Amino acid sequence: MTQSTKQPPVSSWHLSDIRELAHLLTQALPAAVQITEAVHQAVLSGMGIRGKAQGQTRGITGLVYKGVHGAAHTLSGGIHALLARLPPTPPLHQIPETPKRAALLATLNGVMGDKLVESHNALATPMTLRYHGEPLDWHAMPSSLPAESRVLLMVHGLCMNDLQWQSQTRGKEKEKTLNLGERLADELGYVPVYVRYNSGLPVAQNGRELASQLAQLTRHWPGQIREISVLAYSMGGLVIRSACHHARQREMDWPDVLKNMVFLGTPHHGAPLEHAGHWLEQLLPATAYTQPFVRLAQLRSAGIKDLRHGKVMDSPPPQGDTHTLPDPRPPMPLPTGVACFTVAATTAAKRGLLADRLIGDGLVPLRSALGQHDEVRHQLAFPPSHCWIAYRTNHMALLGSLQVSRQLLQWLTPVHAECCPSGEHGQNA
Repeated sequence: MTQSTKQPPVSSWHLSDIRELAHLLTQALPAAVQITEAVHQAVLSGMGIRGKAQGQTRGITGLVYKGVHGAAHTLSGGIHALLARLPPTPPLHQIPETPKRAALLATLNGVMGDKLVESHNALATPMTLRYHGEPLDWHAMPSSLPAESRVLLMVHGLCMNDLQWQSQTRGKEKEKTLNLGERLADELGYVPVYVRYNSGLPVAQNGRELASQLAQLTRHWPGQIREISVLAYSMGGLVIRSACHHARQREMDWPDVLKNMVFLGTPHHGAPLEHAGHWLEQLLPATAYTQPFVRLAQLRSAGIKDLRHGKVMDSPPPQGDTHTLPDPRPPMPLPTGVACFTVAATTAAKRGLLADRLIGDGLVPLRSALGQHDEVRHQLAFPPSHCWIAYRTNHMALLGSLQVSRQLLQWLTPVHAECCPSGEHGQNA
């Protein structure tokens, strides 16, 4: 009997990552115990038994929870002591990156990236512009960058990173890897530059930072950037719209060379899943038993909450009953002087009331991706020839669609940019 020579899979997490995850655990344990005790006290209150304070039990039950709180703090202290005894680990930015580790960190940041920043956790992803898989250093720009350039800026979506533009697509003979941006770069002579950002932060905060990053890009480019075109997927479309807004407010120069913006499945007017999260947050306080769980509903990141309406800039919270208010956002039109295009997807075979408003691509309604809104002030003025629908396609499949790739080539080919002929009949909105 021979032993297998197959090596066990190597974990995508590095010891430095585990240290930071352990810090998160120690922060979460006391909160979990508090929620449990609050639910218990709510049940006791319904039986006429008053608590010591709001959300706290008394008597024997209170002593038990006091012990549980103590145990949680003891466990937290034990974890910190264990971490202190481990050998020193390198800073996270020095750890070799793998696609799987990058994907795990991107998901963590999307779900709770704002909490990571608030707690100064090293797992929080800083925004960087990247070229050939490496972050750009403004003081040592790559010598391979052409002096006269047309840049294609790639902005990823929620819980993603710049490496996830790679998608598998099935051709006639075998499965192939498709990167929409790389194909556009090869065919049309763009230099692809990727954005990596913490998608759990508010969209407006990411927009401000991206505006500053693009100002640095144009300032330090070895030569001149003649054109910037943008390919933005999902939440990335909200981030680049926010960046344009902040750049104009601060009178930055880079919007002067911004020529095209293409949105893929962007929830310009919100996504139903975040609507469900918001309604859960509003309805849970209806009873004393469910009120403690509001904290869990509120744990979703600020970035995810911004997807409720497709919020792209800071605005004061709405006053009054949020159940009956119309869309509370200030209107944000598409940037002027820029050719804007949008690709929407639906899993349905044709358009209809159900397909447009409910089904969409599984995450984003068709009307939201097309910029259509019941209120005129929120309508986005995409020309009909600049709108295209991918049928029988879900949200993630947009990244690996050969049809989408062909449509992008048609739109961004310079001849089309000058003449703006209509797209394929039957696919336009």
